Amino acid sequence: MLKMTSQLDNIISAYKTLTKIPSVAGGKLNNAATRITAKWSVRNLDKGKNTAYTTSYSLDGDLNVIAQSDFGVDVSNEKLSAVSPRETFKALIREENNGKDSKKQYLELWTKSSLAQSVDLTSLDIHGDVYSDSEFGSLDWSPDETSLVYVAEKKLPKFEPYIKRKAEDKPKLDGSGETAPKKGEEHIYRQDWGEQLVGKHLSVVVVFQLASETFTILSGIPDGMCPGQVRFSPDGSSIVGVVWKTEPRRLGLIFCTNRPSYIFECTLDGTFKKLSGEGLAVRSPRFSPNGELVWLQRKADGPHHACHQIVRRNKDGEVTTVIDIVDTEVKTATGQSFHGVYCQALPARCFAADGRLVLSTPQKNEVRSYVVDMDSGKIWDISNKSWPCSTSVLDVRGDVILATCSSLIAPGQVYIARLPAADSEAGTKWSRVTFNGAVPGALYSATVLYLDLKHDSEDAVKSFTALYLSPETEERKLPLIVWPHGGPHSNFVNSFSIEAALFTMMGFASLQVNYRGSTGAGQDSVQFLLKRVGDADVKDCKLATDYALKTFTSIDPAKVCLTGGSHGGFLVTHLSGQYPDVYAAVVSRNPVTDVASMFNSTDIADWCAVEAGFDFTEKGPVSEEQLLAMRRCSPIAHVHKVKAPTALMLGSGDKRVPHFQGLEYARRLKANGVPTRIYMYDDNHSLSSPAAEMDNLINGTHWFMHHLDL
Repeated sequence: MLKMTSQLDNIISAYKTLTKIPSVAGGKLNNAATRITAKWSVRNLDKGKNTAYTTSYSLDGDLNVIAQSDFGVDVSNEKLSAVSPRETFKALIREENNGKDSKKQYLELWTKSSLAQSVDLTSLDIHGDVYSDSEFGSLDWSPDETSLVYVAEKKLPKFEPYIKRKAEDKPKLDGSGETAPKKGEEHIYRQDWGEQLVGKHLSVVVVFQLASETFTILSGIPDGMCPGQVRFSPDGSSIVGVVWKTEPRRLGLIFCTNRPSYIFECTLDGTFKKLSGEGLAVRSPRFSPNGELVWLQRKADGPHHACHQIVRRNKDGEVTTVIDIVDTEVKTATGQSFHGVYCQALPARCFAADGRLVLSTPQKNEVRSYVVDMDSGKIWDISNKSWPCSTSVLDVRGDVILATCSSLIAPGQVYIARLPAADSEAGTKWSRVTFNGAVPGALYSATVLYLDLKHDSEDAVKSFTALYLSPETEERKLPLIVWPHGGPHSNFVNSFSIEAALFTMMGFASLQVNYRGSTGAGQDSVQFLLKRVGDADVKDCKLATDYALKTFTSIDPAKVCLTGGSHGGFLVTHLSGQYPDVYAAVVSRNPVTDVASMFNSTDIADWCAVEAGFDFTEKGPVSEEQLLAMRRCSPIAHVHKVKAPTALMLGSGDKRVPHFQGLEYARRLKANGVPTRIYMYDDNHSLSSPAAEMDNLINGTHWFMHHLDL
């Protein structure tokens, strides 16, 4: 008992230390690139939520910091913000909670000296909540600084039962146009956009005109289309954005870049036009300095995330490809390997003054940043190469680039660089701006290695990668955590992670596996996994385990354990069932354990079909062949062989992998005598709320230490 208490005390202490390290949440340069505003997020354990704040830095002509704001400014209740083109105004959407169930949203306009306007959007009651999420949300100024555009939930008509005693209905004479309540429609089911977008059913585009303080719902967007990611055209006469199809059903949108959609343009008087083609999934429209429209696109089918094209549309309406889908690799202008574009979005401002495009995208074990010549398609790697890290662009002004750099052993900091002249981009030099958050000693002395792994097989794709993170050994044997990522079409990169840091501080080595199917290694690798889930990805994790045990003699082979969430949870439950004598303990977060039963309950039913090797359709009869294939590739097929003590961390509000998946698996483990514990959180799929994160990381780490007898 004393040992368990000591273990927990050490884990809690390490976790508290890590929660004090802020992460970079954004960054902006002013027009002259003489001032930086950095946005941060830090866990606030006493409030039970994250605190967002900003810090400011003044620069000289050589981009050196010459002054810093005295203290951070809390911006936790600012949902969206945008500075006008000439920096006359700052607009923001502020959300305030006035009680447990009382919430208000305000549109505020600030000059540099005062609050110019404040509008209570909730009381105005012309639309629902303003969208501030990464899929739909936007707040953009017109070029002449007279108008704003944003996206909000469409206001529903009022409903009432067929039979309701009330005063006689009288026509409204106030010109509001409000109609009488609709009878008998209050219980009609309305689909939303699923995981982390619950309650978002149908969006509208809202235009606010400053001078008259009038709000207009943009007309012209066809029924069955849900708009988002909106911005003004360069001349201010129209709105450009993305519309997603809502019929025949809304499949989960977040993390899924394969949803049928269009780039659209709609004039302020309601003339709607599609700018992208049919059968495509599009996102992230951006205007270049010469007025061309650029966006990301891929086919609207297949895996939930994959390689994208970057395309551009000139003023004549011609759409051409700037960067195409990359099957394996192409070479940059300086001969380095480039595996394609996998980012979820381009930076909000992504063009240098001369029209060169700046972006960041995962590339195997890192996020790397690039400059692209729009005419030639040449690519230059401008990542920070002074140390092994990930480089993500935050903002671009003129020829100045702001980015965040971090690694598994170094929390994110803000860096700045001046972009060299064309064809000299490889000489980009980065300077550090911020010095927030002390690095714990155990991390500072840890080692990060990139592993290139390969099967001796006839497979079309044989290679994959992994990240190995190890604390100093001090001639002691280390326990190892084998850790496949979720998705499956995502990847691990060498960037700061509180979970990896906690494992390191508690004396674990960790092996983060980018199995075949991961993004950042070419489209062929993404496609390879389809129809091979539960097989190829499992074999990759086992090969990575074997390689680590053979290569790193400091690892104790009797103390190898598994952790992973979502598809990572799918893999660790597979591994403990297929190799029951290799792994000593398991922690699985919201795991897929039975693809067949998940098919009818998840917000991404297409994932179940596509990963099992079938085209997704809900037309016609239910296919027994498909259901059997889904069951055979599931961990539940091997649950009877599991020996390792298993902890399951589940979210009661999970729309992606409903929590009954874990409950069904746990019942079978218990029936077979396997030590099992279930933790249930009032959270969604990510388990990222501060309370859920704290509990599942501490209890998960303790589960390992207890069952490995550390």
